Amino acid sequence: MNPEVKRQLVLKILLIACIISTAIHFTDNYLYIEKYPQPDLITAPSIYISWIIWTGIGVAGYWLYKSGRFWLAYLCLVIYSFCGLDSLGHYLYGAMSEFSMKMHLFIITDGLTGLAILGFTLWSGLVLREQFRESGSSV
Repeated sequence: MNPEVKRQLVLKILLIACIISTAIHFTDNYLYIEKYPQPDLITAPSIYISWIIWTGIGVAGYWLYKSGRFWLAYLCLVIYSFCGLDSLGHYLYGAMSEFSMKMHLFIITDGLTGLAILGFTLWSGLVLREQFRESGSSV
């Protein structure tokens, strides 16, 4: 398997992991909204609407990356990474003891998958500099 296809596969795996993790957590947050410490501006509809929008941005980022449109892909993937990373924001609104073990698991898993998407994007853009190689520019 060539390196380009391997990187696309890694991104696809990270994206699927993040989609699954956030779908589980956002569903739990939606169903048990009154149990999650969070700001008052978070409502049940805002939870599922934000998940749909963020997930669409993440899928678009993957498609753009696979198509070699790296700058737009990076933008989408960085935005999407916050779908997982923002889950850590729950900890700003409640003591650790206010969360069940299930909530901690979902929040931490979201944070890790979001961090993985962000890490992949930074690695691709800043270390591999794929956006320059594909356009034929020298680095």
